[in-house]
Amino acid sequence: MPQFFIQFGKGTPQIAYKIITGKCTTVPWHCGDCRPGCPNKAISTAHAIDPGRCTECVGAYDKPQCAQVCPAGACVPDPAHRETRAQLLRKWRKLHPGEKPAPGTY
Repeated sequence: MPQFFIQFGKGTPQIAYKIITGKCTTVPWHCGDCRPGCPNKAISTAHAIDPGRCTECVGAYDKPQCAQVCPAGACVPDPAHRETRAQLLRKWRKLHPGEKPAPGTY
């Protein structure tokens, strides 16, 4: 499975993730392993990631979980949706009001 490493730092542009549908559908069972691991419910049953909900797991995990669990390597960075780490954390806070981000994830 390919690994994607993005440099995280203050002001460093981040990239929301997307699913390469062609790769995803090559897995005969359309596993859906990526959906339950998404802390923001950004992944639909149509095998698409909503960039309005994707925080690259900032606030919840230290790495994007979809990319970690996808057996087809279909969850990849989407250069069409760049955000800073601070923007991702603000988005996470809007999606999870009243919650505290997990230590080491932002």
